[in-house]
Amino acid sequence: MTNAIPQILPKSGFPRLIEALRAHHYRIVGPVVRDGALHWDEIAGVEDLPIGWQDTQQPGQYRLERTETTTWFGIVHGPDSIKRLTFVPREPLLTIERKAKKVTVTPQMPEPTPTALLGVRACDVAGLLVHDRIFLQGRYADPYYQVRRDALLVIAVNCTRAHKTCFCASMGTGPRAQSGYDLALTEFEDEFLVSVGSEKGREIIELLELPSASPAYQRQEQERIDACAASQVRGLQEQHRLPQGLYEVHEHPRWETVAHRCLACANCTMVCPTCFCHTVEDHPDLSHTRNERVRLWDSCFTPQHGMIHGKNFRPTIADRYRMWLTHKLASWIDQFGVSGCVGCGRCLTWCPVGIDLTEELHALMRENVDQATP
Repeated sequence: MTNAIPQILPKSGFPRLIEALRAHHYRIVGPVVRDGALHWDEIAGVEDLPIGWQDTQQPGQYRLERTETTTWFGIVHGPDSIKRLTFVPREPLLTIERKAKKVTVTPQMPEPTPTALLGVRACDVAGLLVHDRIFLQGRYADPYYQVRRDALLVIAVNCTRAHKTCFCASMGTGPRAQSGYDLALTEFEDEFLVSVGSEKGREIIELLELPSASPAYQRQEQERIDACAASQVRGLQEQHRLPQGLYEVHEHPRWETVAHRCLACANCTMVCPTCFCHTVEDHPDLSHTRNERVRLWDSCFTPQHGMIHGKNFRPTIADRYRMWLTHKLASWIDQFGVSGCVGCGRCLTWCPVGIDLTEELHALMRENVDQATP
């Protein structure tokens, strides 16, 4: 399906794509500018897209500004990944009710509206595929995630510009969406190249009767995406040494060095498209006859996350940062067969003190090699 020849969708004809999505009863969620950042929200039409906006990102810095360009998807991404649409921040799991001497347990399964996600970046598509492994593979698939995931139609946008915090090229997760999408768009000045990634995507695009892209158009697309990859100044070049390389530096003093800077604010885990730490709480009513059990986002950076039977087995920030980085880049591979990082760079941008995951890994690996050299 993904080897089919891309088609050309003029920007003037983009409303037809929106109409086709609505004809298939999808609500449309896309990137919108709100409160000085890019967020996912329901859109009514093209006018809701961030046309003419661009973002500037560096470690610890994020800014949106209007430009003279007419680019529709000039903003790479904001603090919200798409994980909140499948692994939601607050998920009611079940209710427990007591009437007389009888106790009733009722699962609270979500009933999501079919949703077309318009404008998903390659790194977020890759993050979605990582969550598919975590929540859907193995003996115990998560039914809450499954229901929400099945309701999604993913329309990716390939990147033709990158930030100083982006490193998807080194992770093999971008700038072009590789898989996991239903449709993928590459933006040109006056049109989009549209690639089909699934049968659901094909059903949508066939309604538009678009012309095929010429080989010259396809070469231009690849050149722009290649240029985006080449412009990335960061990367995880030490991946070939993972996961074992991180296990070997478990007692390295670098963990204490980074802990002196880390605020343990949990921003990195909240904006990460793959972090999935959570807690489960019971919320009884005042009469103690009804209880709601909910799943809530959590973070390994909080002191409470390391508490078991009154003992905190990760009492320091150094312990928590080591846990986060080692799990994401090493033991995640052992657990799920894939890295927990997709190179989106959000953890760099939204860290208040600008801690750089790529820099920390490089320092740990380099210093470990230096110490091992006679």
